[in-house]
Amino acid sequence: MRNSLVIPSRFCGPPGTGNGGYVCGRIAAYLDGPVTVTLRRPSPLATPMTVERDGAGSIRVLAGSLLIAEAAPSPGSPAPRVLGLVSLAEARAVAGRGRYYADPFFPCCFVCGTGRQPGDGLRIFPGPVAGRSLWAAPWTPDPSVVNGSGRVRPEMVWAALDCPSGIAAAEAVGLPEDSAILLGQMTASLAALPAAGDQCRVIAWPDRRDGRKLTAGSALLGPGGQVLAAARAAWLTVPRPVPPPAVPDHPAVPPAAGHPAHTGRLPDPSRQITTQEQQQEEIRP
Repeated sequence: MRNSLVIPSRFCGPPGTGNGGYVCGRIAAYLDGPVTVTLRRPSPLATPMTVERDGAGSIRVLAGSLLIAEAAPSPGSPAPRVLGLVSLAEARAVAGRGRYYADPFFPCCFVCGTGRQPGDGLRIFPGPVAGRSLWAAPWTPDPSVVNGSGRVRPEMVWAALDCPSGIAAAEAVGLPEDSAILLGQMTASLAALPAAGDQCRVIAWPDRRDGRKLTAGSALLGPGGQVLAAARAAWLTVPRPVPPPAVPDHPAVPPAAGHPAHTGRLPDPSRQITTQEQQQEEIRP
């Protein structure tokens, strides 16, 4: 059985590709209960992808002939262990104080991007809680991320649980400035969905490092401090792409015969993901 999946451009992560947590959440919707999603390549945006089911209850997502992701139910997997709670006041006090925000590499990310406006991005900006191995951020869902019943859509919860765990994992190991991370695998369990306007907070904590793989956990807390959802994630460290040089401002020069005119456009940032695609395939269920 085949279905079609499209990731709208609003829900981007790295330039030109889907936010990993949002993509995982959309894929998880094809299965029931706790689900593990493994990303093999960054998902394209605004491009129809094929969702294939097999007889064992697993699914594969392909863009043409390229394998983008695989997913399977995880009914026997232990619930993620939540390493402590934080108050809303604590989350607000540390919001945006993560080292990542000194030089955010993905400012347009749907979840953690500082360049996204309220009502457009989730604007979840985690920072470290003093004296604890926890990162936290407040989050009040806006009406654009809820369903017809006024509850946050499940894929938005997956997205909210994504970036905070990556920031916690990277900062805990002191990831150097010339490195970045990409989500490779995510398992989430959703107990309840918040409503628009609920004053929630997201917490995250590092787990361990194994070579290029970093693991971390995250949880969504409701207004009363109850755990609404929790996740485990595996991240891969990759070389941080070098931004293309700016095009100098100079008078237009007619192109030489036989050469195309220069359009002045910068290279497509999504093409910088090529090496990362190959490295992201290292994650195995």
